[in-house]
Amino acid sequence: MGEMTLVWRHLPRPLCLVTSTLRILEMRPFLSLGASWKSVTKLGLHTRPKMPPCDFTPEKYQSLGYNRVLEIHKKHLSPVVTAFFQKPLLLHQGHMEWLFDAEGNRYLDFFSGIVTVSVGHCHPKVNAVAQKQLGRLWHTSAIFFHAPIHEYAEKLAALLPEPLKVIFLVNSGSEANDLAMLMARAHSNNIEIISFSLPGFSLLSYSVDQELDPILLLFLLCRGAYHGCSPYTLGLTNVGTYKMELPGGIGCQPTMCPDVFRGPWGGSHCRDSPVQTIRKCSCAPDCCQAKDLYIEQFKDMLNTSVAKSIAGFFAEPIQGVNGVVQYPKGFLKEAFELVRARGGVCIADEVQTGFGRLGSHFWGFQTHDVLPDIVTMAKGIGNGFPMAAVVTTPEIAKSLAKRLQHFNTFGGNPLACAVGSAVLEKSRQPLPQEEVNKIHEDCKNMGLLVGKGGIFAQTFRIAPPMCITKLEADFAVEVFHSALTQHMERRAK
Repeated sequence: MGEMTLVWRHLPRPLCLVTSTLRILEMRPFLSLGASWKSVTKLGLHTRPKMPPCDFTPEKYQSLGYNRVLEIHKKHLSPVVTAFFQKPLLLHQGHMEWLFDAEGNRYLDFFSGIVTVSVGHCHPKVNAVAQKQLGRLWHTSAIFFHAPIHEYAEKLAALLPEPLKVIFLVNSGSEANDLAMLMARAHSNNIEIISFSLPGFSLLSYSVDQELDPILLLFLLCRGAYHGCSPYTLGLTNVGTYKMELPGGIGCQPTMCPDVFRGPWGGSHCRDSPVQTIRKCSCAPDCCQAKDLYIEQFKDMLNTSVAKSIAGFFAEPIQGVNGVVQYPKGFLKEAFELVRARGGVCIADEVQTGFGRLGSHFWGFQTHDVLPDIVTMAKGIGNGFPMAAVVTTPEIAKSLAKRLQHFNTFGGNPLACAVGSAVLEKSRQPLPQEEVNKIHEDCKNMGLLVGKGGIFAQTFRIAPPMCITKLEADFAVEVFHSALTQHMERRAK
């Protein structure tokens, strides 16, 4: 039991696993929830929270019936089960943070189409730009110049540090990572590329004479990096459900994922997240013992499992599909140095973390204080429009050009670039004074008085009397939301 506890104590807490041997697994409610369970009961277990208001009315659904949709899906679409929920939602319309199904039900979208809708469903500003470009020019391919691609390239390059200034536009995250792999190999003249695989706690918590339960072994193996599902990127992806018996992704080498929550090393001060592992940490503020141990494992992999020279190393700044895994502080910085010492390039997969998704920085790699050689991006880049990019240095771009006349038929088409440009305009520039004044007036007309401030009078100052109630605060939020919505609709026109 002692050996087993080292592993199972890292499972999420709503349930714990209780067993006398590794072959008998039984799930029971976690026993220490009694006190909190009673407090929840007092609030009413069946009380449904009131959904925030929405001032948008969807169109009436007038298309295929639900049963007909199921029939067509079963007959003509992929048999791979990917839809959420026992009864999959038949979505009809979207507006900003809201989704509406065919029955008219409204849902607050907290997944954004798998971290893709970055500025809101059918954002009026993005819609207006797309419709305008749609009526002008859809497609030309890269054999002709067109202004949208050059305007977009300049805007995107301005958001990345030197020397990451050369942009290759493609159509999906998998395609971007495919191209990044090709770049790394063309530039380094090496083959092997490293990505994260097993969770840190792997088999180290077991004595050598223990026989692993198949369910437990599956749990151990089905977690790691996700970089796409194309034949090329499947070698980088180390999530069990995306692995298959057929060969693919030749030349990809997995290494231990430095996960301080599920791994053998890590404690309460090993990462920036407020939600930490349950283990205590004796690390000093300027050092991390878990990071040092994971780096030693990384060095061991480099010394024993790959050639003396490698092509590159892929890392998501924060792992997405693997369950929002953060690495110990300082790990990526040292790992990048080790990779470059072996002749490899460092690739940051920003498909899910880029374009401001992390809040504190525009790019995830900035949170690690590192500068990649290649950055791949997709999803939020086009707010749901199929678009992706690879950004690299002039030197690496030239290495690829010497080896391959790379061409992409749809990458960087006028419509995609127009949409991408609209998404990038989340600007810090102050609004024109007349627009600020109009929002201010709209609030007043709905019964809310707010102040203005800032150098350009572009900041709304909200400082109510301290006797304000929650009901009144909710009213103020609704008014301000309505005023901003009216502002966005005016800009779209």
